Amino acid sequence: MNEPLIVFLDTETTGLTDKDRLVQIAYKVWKTDEEGVELFKPPAGVELSYEATSVHHITRAMVSDKPLFGESKMKKRLQELFEQGAIMVAHNALFDMGIISLEGLKPQKHICTLKIARYLDEKAELTNHKLQYLRYAYELDVDGKAHDAEGDVMVLEKLFEYFLKNLSLEKMIEISSMPSLIRRFSFGKYSGDLVMDVLKKDRGYLEWFLKTKQEASPLDEDWVYTLKEALK
Repeated sequence: MNEPLIVFLDTETTGLTDKDRLVQIAYKVWKTDEEGVELFKPPAGVELSYEATSVHHITRAMVSDKPLFGESKMKKRLQELFEQGAIMVAHNALFDMGIISLEGLKPQKHICTLKIARYLDEKAELTNHKLQYLRYAYELDVDGKAHDAEGDVMVLEKLFEYFLKNLSLEKMIEISSMPSLIRRFSFGKYSGDLVMDVLKKDRGYLEWFLKTKQEASPLDEDWVYTLKEALK
């Protein structure tokens, strides 16, 4: 039986708005030696924000003489892989898919390790589900730098293999295709509290939060789903 074609992918970007674009992308094809990581300059009119640089440490000078992703061999190769039916694996996959869709790339199937982590954490034992938190919570043996596309892909591969011990590939694809339930706040005035506990003491906060999320980007679909379920 042939191994499924799986591509681990991570992007670093000029920022987090719907107008931002990628400045670095890394990928690895599972169980092969094929991998790649490159820097790219953003399109004209899009500036790399200092806020983004403070996280991934990619500067404007570092990308100023780099090619555009749309003109690169890497884009062509990823396009070939997705046309062959490769399953894209990413952490918070909606974000990465949104970024690469601006470059004309669209995988047929995807797995979101963030949604998988939330699904498996039924008792809300973890305080958050960020990639680097999970790296240490699950004691994954990885030698990779955080907030770097190449380093994140290394963690991503180990995390996927950890989840594959508990769930089938088909189940992970199914979970990734639906909004996920967030059980605990990891930010704000109720950071660390369970959503259902906040409901009991401050229903108005959840109602306000739902309104703000419904007016925000599509990337907030998990919070919209969670809040609607809680307020039923």
